[in-house]
Amino acid sequence: MKKILFITLLATVSLFAKVNVVTTYAYLGEIVKEVGGENVKVDVLADPTFDPHFVVPKPSLITKLRRADLLVVNGGQLEIGWLPPLLRGAQNGELNAGAKGFLDVSGVITMLNKPAVVSRALGDVHPDGNPHFALDPHNVGVIAKLITKKLSLLDGENSAAYEKNLALFLEEWNQYLKQYDTKMGACKGKKVVQYHELFTYFLKRYEFELYGNIEPLPGITPSSKSILKTVNLMKEKNVKTILQDVYHEKKTAQFIAQKSGADVIIVPHDVGSVEGTDTLKSFYNTIEMRLCR
Repeated sequence: MKKILFITLLATVSLFAKVNVVTTYAYLGEIVKEVGGENVKVDVLADPTFDPHFVVPKPSLITKLRRADLLVVNGGQLEIGWLPPLLRGAQNGELNAGAKGFLDVSGVITMLNKPAVVSRALGDVHPDGNPHFALDPHNVGVIAKLITKKLSLLDGENSAAYEKNLALFLEEWNQYLKQYDTKMGACKGKKVVQYHELFTYFLKRYEFELYGNIEPLPGITPSSKSILKTVNLMKEKNVKTILQDVYHEKKTAQFIAQKSGADVIIVPHDVGSVEGTDTLKSFYNTIEMRLCR
């Protein structure tokens, strides 16, 4: 009788077992939920209200990684400053780069701003290119397909469910993109500057006119000289919009706006980074509403 109960218990656990997925950022977590459905449990490492380049290595994050079956990362070396120490602490070899439990989604993205030369003199550049490709909503479907393939490899018994979820998601997402692209057409040609090279993919997709960054070089604090240069450029080109992220200091953008007659718009960089952006659609909708007002 005990043997029968034990076998029954094992079968029950197997029946309801889920793939434990850890993602580095919230947008990845939302995509995994869409294609994984009831067969996955998702944890996110980075707080979306903070700088995605830096995450405090809390013990709770190490615990999540230790228990994970799959780690999904943005890649493009966006996590290079904080993820390796967490992985060393977790001691989960299945999540190492190249292992079966590791997935870098940047491999399916055509990266922008790839530097010809990598040098600290050029600021905090990413050798693989600009890693902030999540801002382009057209990359969501591509990433969803890749995650689906990985989940199917890890959990073959539920591969049909993953494929079904993907098909339903892509059908809905592609319809959403058609409507979204139409709305964004109203912003074509709008002149902007941004604080950091954060929204470049989005701006390129929807044909904004980008007149540079407030940071003189990536990750370098603006100097008085560079600030004056930005003010003069904005006056000369009649740029009236400054895109400010949620985690960099805001005094510089406000000063430049005051001197140039521009508006500062706070733009989210990830799902959950500002109020009312807890889903993929609400995240991109918020960007559209703030930029095309």
